[in-house]
Amino acid sequence: MLRRTFLSLPLFAATKNFPPRVIAHRGAHAGHPENSLAAVRAGIAMGVDYVELDVRTAADGTLVLKHDALAPGDTGLARFDDALALLAEAKTDLYLDWKAATAEALVQSLRRHGMTGRAVVYGSVEKLAVLQKLDPAVRVMPEAVSVEHLQSVLSKLHPRVVAFDRRDFSDPVIAVAKAAQLDVYVDRLGADDNEAAWLDAWGRGATGIQTDKPAELLALLRREKRG
Repeated sequence: MLRRTFLSLPLFAATKNFPPRVIAHRGAHAGHPENSLAAVRAGIAMGVDYVELDVRTAADGTLVLKHDALAPGDTGLARFDDALALLAEAKTDLYLDWKAATAEALVQSLRRHGMTGRAVVYGSVEKLAVLQKLDPAVRVMPEAVSVEHLQSVLSKLHPRVVAFDRRDFSDPVIAVAKAAQLDVYVDRLGADDNEAAWLDAWGRGATGIQTDKPAELLALLRREKRG
């Protein structure tokens, strides 16, 4: 299992020698439904650093896992608490996409499973400010967006990690995050979910990569370690 191991690679500068953390988008869902407990277990088994999940609130107030809006016919959705229990036992971190839930409910669930210090939470600046005030141990993760937006966010939230995607993963915005000593977690999904894009992200300072192909990314990092 490869977790934050120091590499000595001629391909990268010394400041980029630590491999990026592997983030399994909606769990390791090859052969499993997205946002399912099976996908969570699969990610844990292959040794990812984070499992990314989407949280929403069901009609009865239960926090459940689903990316899209809940529909009246939805049944069998995984419970957020059950996923947290799996991650807590395995000591695997959580990358949470905060879709629809109260900050209070999120904090209560994270505390119940001892996950407040092992979760990064993605959401709007306004929601993250409320969450950070409730429990500063939770690592809030705003979207970078632009140089100006990120500079503004830094003064409001004081985050330790910032999220990027293909729209804002540019060298000037990355430089702002690096100057503030933030972790840089970037989505490499869709057309960007390949070895060339992973290596490019790593070489430009990404400390975490979100992927739909966690097994392949882990294999790449192991090959680079051997090289």
